[in-house]
Amino acid sequence: MNNNPKILTIQDISCYGQCSITVALPVISAFGIETAVLPSAVLSTHTSGFTDYNVRDLTDDLPKIRKHWESEGIYFDAIYTGFIASSEQLDYIKDIIDSRLKDDGLVFVDPAMADFGEFYNGFDQDFADKMGELCKIGDYILPNTTEACYLLHKPWKEHFTKDEMIDMARDLSGFTKNQVILKGYDNDDEMGMIVFDKTESTTEIIYNDKIDYISHGTGDVFASTFVGSVMIGKSTAQATKIAGEFTKKAIEKTIGDDTHTYGVKFELAIPELYELLNSV
Repeated sequence: MNNNPKILTIQDISCYGQCSITVALPVISAFGIETAVLPSAVLSTHTSGFTDYNVRDLTDDLPKIRKHWESEGIYFDAIYTGFIASSEQLDYIKDIIDSRLKDDGLVFVDPAMADFGEFYNGFDQDFADKMGELCKIGDYILPNTTEACYLLHKPWKEHFTKDEMIDMARDLSGFTKNQVILKGYDNDDEMGMIVFDKTESTTEIIYNDKIDYISHGTGDVFASTFVGSVMIGKSTAQATKIAGEFTKKAIEKTIGDDTHTYGVKFELAIPELYELLNSV
């Protein structure tokens, strides 16, 4: 990996609402990493808590953009995928990864398609199965428990034991080339992420203090911070810890503002990100 890496993130743009590219671009850029974007769709707002939003599907543009990049000789050191608008896009994205990723490049897949036991609007099990094929070319996958259950064709429940989470992370190793970061282990006053290293066959649980606050976009904050941390040389465990702590700080900046219901104020926490990078 060179000293000035370039990352491509592929996910939607929600013009209003703190999620997807509007999170990934500023967060990864805060690490000093050049970040290019490939929108899967453009939405007037994100889909949680808003109604009658406008959606522009950009499926037909993906192969045209890839072709232009090929003619320009544009390559990336890492590709990070988030919200993908359709099954058809998944095939195009695999082509982009195959043609535009450097030989030693990394692939990060956040299979953003479900939460709290339900698919996001417009997704189903067929989509989850195709998402699983994309995950298999990822060096790192970052599912929550709902997404993990759909990938594995297992029933979801609100609480999983530690052993169940570890078993699930190990089962998910069939959907990655290297690392599984399974989010959502609830341990009373702490939240845990299960990190399974496929190459070493080792499991580690990374804990952060729990905050009883639910908001749209926290998964994007976590994933983007994780990607940035790995790209500057942090280990998987360190990157997971940093991502969890930064997400918690972003939530803390938001609590108390009842008008801010569409995301978390991660921008206010960015100065504290640099402290985290030096302490973890």
